[in-house]
Amino acid sequence: MQNSIQAQANVKTMSDKKLFHIKSKHTLFLMALPFLVLVFIFSYMPLYGWIYAFYNFRPGIPLSETDFVGLQWFKSIFSNPTQTGEVLRVMRNTVAMSSLNIAASVLPVIFAIFLSEMRSARFKKTVQILTTLPNFISWVLVYSFAFMLFSVDNGLVNQILINLGIIDAGVNFLASDSYTWLKMALWDLWKGLGWGAILYMAAIAGIDQELYEAAKVDGASRFRSIWHITVPGIMPTYFVLLLLTIANFINNGLEQYFVFQNAINKDQIEVLDLYVYNVGLLGSNFSFATAVSMLKSFISIGLLFFANSLSKIVRGESII
Repeated sequence: MQNSIQAQANVKTMSDKKLFHIKSKHTLFLMALPFLVLVFIFSYMPLYGWIYAFYNFRPGIPLSETDFVGLQWFKSIFSNPTQTGEVLRVMRNTVAMSSLNIAASVLPVIFAIFLSEMRSARFKKTVQILTTLPNFISWVLVYSFAFMLFSVDNGLVNQILINLGIIDAGVNFLASDSYTWLKMALWDLWKGLGWGAILYMAAIAGIDQELYEAAKVDGASRFRSIWHITVPGIMPTYFVLLLLTIANFINNGLEQYFVFQNAINKDQIEVLDLYVYNVGLLGSNFSFATAVSMLKSFISIGLLFFANSLSKIVRGESII
């Protein structure tokens, strides 16, 4: 009799656990549903606009009354020598700036290690706040700050150089086409250094502190502890972010290059996203700009799978 009661109690307990598990699963799905809807609205519904790449679309004319041209705009990218040269120039700028950003991706790691090794908590917090704040400043304000520093007439840098007798007249740093790629990479680094270090700070905080204590007991110096404990501890995070950056190689963004572009540096600063904007919205060639943007998306998907395969080979883990 007692065994029968115990069995019934076990069955009831298992049933309650199963029901709770089902409810929890449904609850988590309902919690994620609003975000899935937002992703669908802002990431998937706009893909309908790809249809314009197959028409000779002109603003003001309904798509139903527009001529269907098939792959004409895609072919024009490679069949027209002038157009091909423009695309190659833009791709050169895109690849160069993305490569510089990847090369600089190790700097947030070094900065995070320096922050974690600071003894003064107040000084550490102050530095972290000051270096993270630029991430929340729009590129328009960043350009205003750059103009205030480097403008020809009233720029602080020019005034200092003139007062020191180094130059006789102001230099137009912002309109110059010299070292454009490097300057854009430095502005991007200044804006994102503190924010990029946050993830690595979290990874460092997750390292078992007993490893540092054991290293100290064994007589390891501070640098040895960093090299043999901290660096290996944050490498998984670094490689995941690096591979995602590789997958996003040709997506430089638009805002930074849009606000810094001018007639003098346009040939050096125009990346793929800015080129699509200039051709599509400013040049009113929406169909061709859509075709270029579609190719960019396909290349990004290919790079994502390449980065995923590279992750499997190097780390034995997949990122997707």
